[in-house]
Amino acid sequence: MEPIKPTESELQILQVLWSLGQASVRQVNDELSKVRDIGYTTTLKLLQIMFEKKIVSRIEEGRYHLYEAAITEEATQQFLVDKFVDTAFRGSAMKLVMQTLGNHQASKEELDEIKKLIAQIEQNA
Repeated sequence: MEPIKPTESELQILQVLWSLGQASVRQVNDELSKVRDIGYTTTLKLLQIMFEKKIVSRIEEGRYHLYEAAITEEATQQFLVDKFVDTAFRGSAMKLVMQTLGNHQASKEELDEIKKLIAQIEQNA
């Protein structure tokens, strides 16, 4: 199966659907309007395109449709991270981690989680 490559606008809609589960066009538009200027018809058109691309599923509820993400947040994140590592860091996850930790003040909790992940990876290797 060909990986689904959401655009930035589609990704914003997916984030709304992942948090709400199912939502009408109005609900999606209301959430998007909190962070950017977007019209109802633009949201509707984007959701229709996403339905055609099989990124979202649609259920008829009377006079309106309820939309739901057809791809998981985890699978989408994995695809986007893999693509980013390949293009920006020439496939080196280490370079990505070093760049991120060097430019971002990680909290003690984040560092503890990173250490746990490293220990888990070492144990499985």
